[in-house]
Amino acid sequence: MAESTTIARPYAQAAFEVAREHNALARWSEMLQWAAQVAADAQMAALIKSPHVSREDLVQIILDVCGDNLDEQGRNLIRTLAANGRLELLPDIAALFEMLRADAEGTVEAEVVSALPVSDAQQAIIADALAKRLGRKVALRCRTDEALLGGAIIRAGDLVIDGSARGHLNKLATALLR
Repeated sequence: MAESTTIARPYAQAAFEVAREHNALARWSEMLQWAAQVAADAQMAALIKSPHVSREDLVQIILDVCGDNLDEQGRNLIRTLAANGRLELLPDIAALFEMLRADAEGTVEAEVVSALPVSDAQQAIIADALAKRLGRKVALRCRTDEALLGGAIIRAGDLVIDGSARGHLNKLATALLR
């Protein structure tokens, strides 16, 4: 994984620079997410790894599947990745691009996993608190997981706040075993 991220980083940075020069960060995000989903599909991944499919055929298949979701620059990226045998890196490239974009825009995506649905008012409070703590605008996604028993887990970048009942019980069990 670390190796694929290292190899994907220059491609993501190049795509980011092109997108920034053309004031098209959102468009590039869409294109890369689409191409990454195509490349991550199990059947497509098998084609990408197959020695029996030529790079030219692979490019044409991917471009056909992506259709109008890629502009000429996006299609050129696919051709470049294929020429270098790097099409399998599209999901990593898309993820790294999103990190670069978030950093440039001063945003962070946060996830709240809670035992019960989080109200709009609670979401606003959480987003405001995270924005103050992280010094960035926060895009909040919420989902429920009844296995938490109660409370919530918040993930924003490298920050993880475990306020779940399950998390507290695990900490208590660990403390009791010492």
